[in-house]
Parts: sequence; C-alpha cells; structure tokens
Amino acid sequence: MKSDNKNTKIDGIDKKILRFLMEDARKPVLEIARSIGISGAAIHQRLRKLEASGLLAGSKFIINPRAMGYTTMAYIGIYLDKAMSNPAAVKQLEKIPEVLECHYTTGNWSILIKILCKDNEHLMHVLNKEIQQIEGVSRTETFISLAQQIDRQITI
Repeated sequence: MKSDNKNTKIDGIDKKILRFLMEDARKPVLEIARSIGISGAAIHQRLRKLEASGLLAGSKFIINPRAMGYTTMAYIGIYLDKAMSNPAAVKQLEKIPEVLECHYTTGNWSILIKILCKDNEHLMHVLNKEIQQIEGVSRTETFISLAQQIDRQITI
C-alpha cells in the first residue's frame, strides 16, 4: 500500500535500520536491534511504517546470472515506427524472458531495454528472431556491457 507522499520522512534510526538491511536483507532483526540499541519490536514497527509509506519496495534474493550460464549483458535502443507502437511493443518485450528492464526514453530511441543472454550467439538470436520481429520496431542499436563497475542503490 503505497503512499502518495513523495518525500517520506525518516529519522536517524530508520536510516540505520535501512543501511543494515540494504547491506544484508537477511540480517536478523534482533541483531539489528542490538546494534542500534532498541527493541526488536520497535524495529518491526518501524519496518511496517516504512513499508506502508512506500519507501520499501520489498526484499528479494538475487540470483547470480553467471552461475546459470548468463554472461552477456546488453542494452538495446529500440526505434519504433511511431509512438503509438510503444504499448504494444512493450507487451511483446514482456514475453521475452531475457529482457530484464524496459524504459521509455527521451532522445533517439523510443525504448531502451536491458537484456541478459548466455553468450553473443544467444544475444544475436534474441535480437534477430524476437526483438526485431516485433511489429513497429524499425531498427535497434545494441551496446554490450563488458563489465559492470558500479551496482548500488541510492544513499540513505
């Protein structure tokens, strides 16, 4: 249940709790409570408040794609014939499991996607046989990521 408040107010204790959880979402609440010097119940109450405010978007386990053989990350700028094609193109992109993110953008492309494939051959297949076959896609521009240098959330 998200709040419409765009600037959720958090205090120093909330920030400490969030920093612990951003570092390790599985860290036991009682361990956090001991480190901060408040009760476990107070931590739970603050977390419920933060979730209700919409500040926390959930927690998740992160799969290491390399462990599953996915080594090629790419960003693809998609040019569409007309802006009216955007919603239909996004619906088709949602059906492609290798597409991890999809953004409407300003500039030359209509859409920018982030895609994860097993290798360059897999990327070429997805690009040629799936993405470029979507109605309305006039052309694409692909950038292969050689190595991710920064991976972080906003600072709390």
